[in-house]
Amino acid sequence: MTSTSAEKAARLLREHGRTYAEEAGITLRDAPSPLYQLLVMTVLCSIRIRANTAIDAARELFTAGLRTPTAMAESTWQQRVDLLGRAHYVRYDESTSTALGEGAKLVLDRFDGDLRNLREEAGGDQDRLIELLQEVPRIGPVGAGIFCREAQAVWHDLRPFFDERSRTAAADLGLPHTARGLSHLVPPEDLARFAAALVRASLSHDKHAD
Repeated sequence: MTSTSAEKAARLLREHGRTYAEEAGITLRDAPSPLYQLLVMTVLCSIRIRANTAIDAARELFTAGLRTPTAMAESTWQQRVDLLGRAHYVRYDESTSTALGEGAKLVLDRFDGDLRNLREEAGGDQDRLIELLQEVPRIGPVGAGIFCREAQAVWHDLRPFFDERSRTAAADLGLPHTARGLSHLVPPEDLARFAAALVRASLSHDKHAD
């Protein structure tokens, strides 16, 4: 680790170090409701749409009380479409409403409404965890990466986790581009924030970390 890399990492944390879960109003804990909210946010971010639009859509759903798989499953398709529309989550509102409804039922039926059961089924195998996440409608490899990138804040056995997007951003900024290399730049408790900061810097084309 060079002092230059450490300084870049510290600057990224100062300027961009806010997780997407935090922005969506999720107080992330290792508990069923916040973990499910993170999953919903992941579903919303898993298509080619602006990140702030996806976050706004998540807030609309949570404000309306759709914070658990039970509440999501009991909502109507049209209710979800309308909530997504308020956040200008257009073009994908109908298909996403369907995915959210089906995903809620899967979480209830497959994992008894608790994503900690998904983690337990993975048994500490990161690849298996990613496979299980991809059983959720709309979530593919990119979405699974988003979930793990944020979940490492509370699922410490995921640390260090940097998905392809954050590793590419790191390389563009002249930083190590492996999870191990990046993990040496910040304390363990800041890894999720650091991964988010890399993505945010990439999205904003912010080069002040140079």
